[in-house]
Amino acid sequence: MILRVALFSLLTFLCGFVTPGTAGEQEKAAPSGEPQLRVTAYNIRHGAGRDGKVDLDRTAAVLRALDADLIALQEVDKNCRRSGQRDLAAELAQRLGMTHRFGKFMDYQGGEYGMAILSRLPITATTRHPLPRGAEPRCALEVQVTVPGLAQPLSFLSIHNDWTDGEIRTRQVTALLTALAEHRHPVILAGDFNGPRDDASLQLLEKRQWQILPKNDSPAPTFPAHQPEVEIDFLVVKNLPPFTCRHWVEEEEDASDHRPLAASFSWTAR
Repeated sequence: MILRVALFSLLTFLCGFVTPGTAGEQEKAAPSGEPQLRVTAYNIRHGAGRDGKVDLDRTAAVLRALDADLIALQEVDKNCRRSGQRDLAAELAQRLGMTHRFGKFMDYQGGEYGMAILSRLPITATTRHPLPRGAEPRCALEVQVTVPGLAQPLSFLSIHNDWTDGEIRTRQVTALLTALAEHRHPVILAGDFNGPRDDASLQLLEKRQWQILPKNDSPAPTFPAHQPEVEIDFLVVKNLPPFTCRHWVEEEEDASDHRPLAASFSWTAR
């Protein structure tokens, strides 16, 4: 994997967005000092890498190098036989010195299968949002956290939409938008949308004034990890104050079948 320092030197694209009402307008102010929020989204395939072996040490090493404050994980096992009847989210959180929340999709192999969020920041609320079923049951997992520099709480959601049918993905996004309709505070959706940028589900988000964050290399395919061909993992934001960000796909091909996303945010003055 390319060293994080080298990656930062290469990826210098800055993108700025402002609060609702002038969405998409470029913010001229440059970031100053250290990023105030780092986030990661990673479909970990229950810890199984390219070699098919479940190796949480390998998964934890990838996440540790990205040094995120908030991590959205997809395809997470809890006490399932295929991953050694281990609570993957709890183990990763312990290794990284973070707290965690788990959102169950379904019972599986004697345990539970779903998604998780890891956080360094204080979690003040957790909500599991049931979504329309596709090939498997689905939900979105939301935590609210307190972020330095933000006057309001931030909602951070792990996303893993259906992989089989675009109409189902659109229904899932529609249900999520209904659940989040009263949110006036900052929100970040992070994860595996299982559709490309022009998928109807993502177009619906844009029509509702959500912003799909551009990556430094666009298009930036995320799947399959060893030879990525499609971009199906995204960060999508709304109601953030003016900010600048660096957003990239980490060139990691061994720890999962997806490549992880990462972004660093700095809040900017008007």
